[in-house]
Amino acid sequence: MSSSMSNYQYIETIPQLEAACETLRHSPVLALDTEFMREKTYYARLCLIQIATEQQVYIIDPLRLEHLQPLLDLLYNPDILKLVHAGRQDLELFYDLTGKIPGPMFDTQIAATLLGFADQVGYAAMVEKILGVQLDKSHTRTDWAQRPLSKKQLAYAADDVVYLMQLYPEILERLKKLGREQWLQEDFAALSKPEQYVNDPSNSWQRVSGHGRLKPRQLAVLKNLAHWREKRAQQLDKPRKWIMSDDVLLNLAQRQPDKPEKLAGIRGLPESIVRDCAEQLIERIQQARNLPDSELPQARDRFIPTRDQELLIDSLLLYLKQLAYDNQISPATLANRKEIERLIQGERELELLRGWRRRIAGQPLLDMLEGKIRLFIRNNELQVEHQH
Repeated sequence: MSSSMSNYQYIETIPQLEAACETLRHSPVLALDTEFMREKTYYARLCLIQIATEQQVYIIDPLRLEHLQPLLDLLYNPDILKLVHAGRQDLELFYDLTGKIPGPMFDTQIAATLLGFADQVGYAAMVEKILGVQLDKSHTRTDWAQRPLSKKQLAYAADDVVYLMQLYPEILERLKKLGREQWLQEDFAALSKPEQYVNDPSNSWQRVSGHGRLKPRQLAVLKNLAHWREKRAQQLDKPRKWIMSDDVLLNLAQRQPDKPEKLAGIRGLPESIVRDCAEQLIERIQQARNLPDSELPQARDRFIPTRDQELLIDSLLLYLKQLAYDNQISPATLANRKEIERLIQGERELELLRGWRRRIAGQPLLDMLEGKIRLFIRNNELQVEHQH
């Protein structure tokens, strides 16, 4: 199959955008993708927006436009289905712009999990497998903020929506043949929940690598300092680790300096932070040191299974793999080892126990835990017996 990449329209003025959106609003389905940069910023910098219908491809340049309102009106139109592939980061961009998530959505990567593709299958792999087209991958590391962009770069960007539009009917037909076209409604609805995209500084300490080694008082210090780092990164629009590394946060949480001059002895702490923010850091450390014991945060205890629990987890994973193969679904799409560990500890608020995953695997695994299912080997094959 050949590419139709030369057939895109480049949008860099408001009149062009308004005319394009007037055409687009008549389409019930739009393919959507974005190109962005975030290596040097906290918030992703939106550099291109690609939109396609069956007939036309538009490449919209937000760096040349005063605003995007005509396009936003389209993306938030509930009567137009938006197609994405692994679209969470694309949707996060629009959440940062407006505080809302476009919808309704159809994510081809999520849909592919019900068609036997590996978990988190890439766009190029899906296009090649379903459409027989090999995509050019040479511009994967392009600096999308540079201008002007070459024709080859723009063609590469256009590919991401041209074939997305072609994938959609193929995927839909395969889902219908399997009777699974309605299974994904809950997954797609979850994509449009704003709470998934809120980056609350109060929870940032939980993402600091190594925080599980700290004692409760040290965790309180870490929580305060990580909150400060996150807010400062947001205010300056710089990557959080450019403000202060995780190792420095952990060091501060452990040593808990009580005077500004003691900060100079913290290895890796930027001089600019010591010079400009010493009082703020000491204040937050002191606040954590003064917290009553009852208000100290607790790291989640690391689960170390007993020998019997280890055998049980392995048995459940074996059955999970059998259920996945029987339904032609990647096992990782259903659950991973950590989720099985949480299951045997009694947790029930799990993805495994919601929607189609519960029907395929969650309920059978619960039945196995309750002794209603037995696994055994016969004729060199795994057999499943339902107990009455």
